[in-house]
Amino acid sequence: MEEELKCPVCGSLFREPIILPCSHNVCLPCARTIAVQTPEREPPEAECAAGGGGGGGEHADKLSLHSESDSGYGSYTPSLKSPNGVRVLPLGPAPAGASAAAAAAAAAPRGAGPSSSLTCPQCHRSASLDPRGLRGFPRNRLLEAIVQRYQQGRAAAKCQLCDRSPPEAAAVACEQCEVLYCAACQLKCHPARGPFAKHRLLPPPGLQGAPSGGGGKAAGAARKLPTCADHELENYSMYCVSCGTPVCYQCLEEGRHGQHEVKALGAMWKQHKAQLSQALNGVSDKAKEAKEFLVQLKNILQQIQENGLDYEACLVAQCDALVDALTRQKAKLLTKVTKEREQKLKVVWDQINHCTLKLRQSTGLMEYCLEVIKENDPSGFLQISDALIKRVQVSQEQWVKGALEPKVSADFDLTLDSEPLLQSIHQLDFIQMKLAWFTFDPSSAHRDIVLSNDNQTATCSSYDDRVVLGTAAFSKGVHYWELHVDRYDNHPDPAFGIARINVVKDMMLGKDDKAWAMTEGGVSKGATVGVLLDLNKHSLTFYINGQQQGPPAFENVEGVFMPALSLNRNVQVTLHTGLEVPQSVRQPKLPSN
Repeated sequence: MEEELKCPVCGSLFREPIILPCSHNVCLPCARTIAVQTPEREPPEAECAAGGGGGGGEHADKLSLHSESDSGYGSYTPSLKSPNGVRVLPLGPAPAGASAAAAAAAAAPRGAGPSSSLTCPQCHRSASLDPRGLRGFPRNRLLEAIVQRYQQGRAAAKCQLCDRSPPEAAAVACEQCEVLYCAACQLKCHPARGPFAKHRLLPPPGLQGAPSGGGGKAAGAARKLPTCADHELENYSMYCVSCGTPVCYQCLEEGRHGQHEVKALGAMWKQHKAQLSQALNGVSDKAKEAKEFLVQLKNILQQIQENGLDYEACLVAQCDALVDALTRQKAKLLTKVTKEREQKLKVVWDQINHCTLKLRQSTGLMEYCLEVIKENDPSGFLQISDALIKRVQVSQEQWVKGALEPKVSADFDLTLDSEPLLQSIHQLDFIQMKLAWFTFDPSSAHRDIVLSNDNQTATCSSYDDRVVLGTAAFSKGVHYWELHVDRYDNHPDPAFGIARINVVKDMMLGKDDKAWAMTEGGVSKGATVGVLLDLNKHSLTFYINGQQQGPPAFENVEGVFMPALSLNRNVQVTLHTGLEVPQSVRQPKLPSN
């Protein structure tokens, strides 16, 4: 409620609030700061020269209840901002004596020269001052009394959990806990989560903390009957229905309310109280719904936090499982490499040993034969020469072709095809139904298509079928959108589906090979047609009023597609996007390990 008790100019609690013709309130001191002079017949410079240095202050709080349009309001474009964000236009530096002149404005006589005006800082309507100045506005005594009680109650409301002395002022009160909390203690002891999420936090009891009548002198002042602003010796006794203001007996006898419709003040008071109470019932119901909605939103916040943690844990577990599987596979592949290496080494070592043995035998035979050749004993040489020649020939035959070639290559005939796995890792993502937001595309639509509602509603100016596409293009994923049939006259044939960018747009969707569509079967006014494009399964399925229309209408759908619609002037359709896909299509939740 505190925002209702703050002045839109200074941002503080109201001080001497007055009611402007537009029914908004402003502090009387603030009203003086935002009042401006407006010339009637002469330029402001001439008026200042004629009126002297105190002219601006003299007229600063004179405001009449009529303006250029005879409605009590004018127009004004503000240029500065008050502390609470409302734009206002304060006066420039006031000349000497301006404050004293402003304070005496209520007694200033009528006269020519510049008038003053005041612009409401909230609705920017303006009015000009009359001889009574700002005192021509009624004082909002009820608001003033409520502010006084609120200040008394707020001063008494202290945090009940503070360990400081004195305790901090209470910021909220929990309806369930019945405890007052300052801002720091509320964050520490009563967070808006867990079991506290459903608790109702209210402002501290400002009005309940102080009695409505006050005490002592203040109570006597509060009980004093208000007197008429024009006739200070008269109490308000009647209510002018024409002007909507309380009046006294003398106002009816002498003032401008003499010919107006008036009623008894007490009767109108009770009538307006009853009207306000009745109006409050509706607001109260909406406020109750809003509070329940806020509780729902806070529960959603908590669920988002919890689900996020669950999904993070599942994701970590699944990725760890992938890493473990990759580690195990790496060990298997390393074992294969080790076996291949050991096999190659064994073959090479066997070949080395065999070749070394043969080489040693051949070398020994060669050395022996050379020594035999050196001997000069012909008969002895001939005794062994035939046998040596055969041995040398046999030794030479052992070095057959290929005997001096390696049996294995130093290269490993192992090629690891990791590219598919890398692609899968790069494409690794959640299997979720990503929401797509789009509208009808006016730039690519047929010229007879008529779009409205921020390009979300489509109809046609022609009796012939015309095509309009969506602004989104899909090449992967699962996407779902709906089209509500707003108007359906004379049995038209609208078609709903998808198309390529170069689809023919001057005939029914699906008549060429660039579109896939469902015609109007089962469609009527008020029906909702759902289109499910599943590019993971390469299928297109249709729904009417939430019911799937058989198996997928089209399969083997591959490429880039845009949402599409064809219709004539007898049909109007509204597009709804960013929708969750039907429950039957959603993937199961990630398992928790």
